Amino acid sequence: MQEIHTFCRTLPKTEDYKLRDQIERCSSSVCDNIAERYSAYYYKEKIKGSYIARNKAGETQNQIRKLSGKNYLNPEQSQNWVEEYEEIIRGINGYVRYIRKRETPSKKTRQIVIT
Repeated sequence: MQEIHTFCRTLPKTEDYKLRDQIERCSSSVCDNIAERYSAYYYKEKIKGSYIARNKAGETQNQIRKLSGKNYLNPEQSQNWVEEYEEIIRGINGYVRYIRKRETPSKKTRQIVIT
């Protein structure tokens, strides 16, 4: 995210309230939603926040591609950032799987033992 924000300072003024604003907001939103969902108490809140963060990561990838498409960013750097956000998405998916496992108790813990 920091690299993207630093890069955005080099964009032409005509992009200040267009592409620059969009990419800065969605890339920041990824981190914000990850932090927010991590501190959530309920499993469903954690999962919902994770999905929002994942969507924002995908949106950030799209904005990066736009930067490259408008020749503001070289294709190699664009691909590197897109791949970094792909790693973030994989991490979020792994976290959601982890939460789902914790949310659904195993059959052993659901059995009631009557003596």
